[in-house]
Amino acid sequence: MREPVSNDPSRYRPAPGSIPEAPGVYRFSDPHGRVIYVGKAKSLRQRLNSYFADLTGLHPRTRQMVTTAAKVEWTVVGTEVEALQLEYNWIKEFDPRFNVRYRDDKTYPVLAATMNEEFPRLHVYRGPRRKGVRYFGPYAHAWAIRETLDLLLRVFPARTCSAGVFKRHGQIGRPCLLGYIDKCSAPCVGRVDADEHRDIVEDFCDFLSGRTDTWCASSSARWPTRPSSWSSSVRPACATTSAHCAARWRSRRWCWATAPTPTSWHSRRTSSRPPCRSSTCAAGGSAASAAG
Repeated sequence: MREPVSNDPSRYRPAPGSIPEAPGVYRFSDPHGRVIYVGKAKSLRQRLNSYFADLTGLHPRTRQMVTTAAKVEWTVVGTEVEALQLEYNWIKEFDPRFNVRYRDDKTYPVLAATMNEEFPRLHVYRGPRRKGVRYFGPYAHAWAIRETLDLLLRVFPARTCSAGVFKRHGQIGRPCLLGYIDKCSAPCVGRVDADEHRDIVEDFCDFLSGRTDTWCASSSARWPTRPSSWSSSVRPACATTSAHCAARWRSRRWCWATAPTPTSWHSRRTSSRPPCRSSTCAAGGSAASAAG
């Protein structure tokens, strides 16, 4: 017997009162168990009930989705940001046919570390994933990542400039402003070599991955507690004086102790500042959906 082309949404509608009012992510599946749509909501109850209203009042694509589906499930999360991230991950995992947006990896910003370069670069990125690059995210707002990156550069002074800027400062023999204020180790002018700069970036990646013990131990070895115990064997290689090197490592350890962890990036209030819409953000080029 031929399978019907559509289902009556009332057959799989959740029982009254069973849908929580908390924020979360939901997914509709067809009779074969394939996920056909993923969405997020501030209130799961309010959003899901809207799908089971009068079919004639739904958008044609939404109406087609709910009549194709045979099941709806949901996951409750703690915040809207968590809902946004879980929605993104589910869309990437299931590739739902009714989600027409967020399939090209150009939606949410991520923090990228270009480990495939001689001098890896840290920057906010939007776009398809590339081999040899480490990504952290996705996150809700590019400006939040930039603020955190700006603070962490005091701890991990890695390169953030483009290839053109890096090359230009190498030619003129002077670092950029970040190099002068110790937010970049200035590999462009040879203050650190490629291996030392890569160590800084790897420490940065370890921090964002939650592996802070290794960096803490190595930092303690580089900068002992007492100034009298400083020695050239434990100071980082640096073109400046030994005292300046020791001061830099002392500053890095203090900043590390006060720097926000990756899990706290979105704990700050975001209502007072809109998402970044600058030309730089747009040039980086990397869920709601048309179905609802």
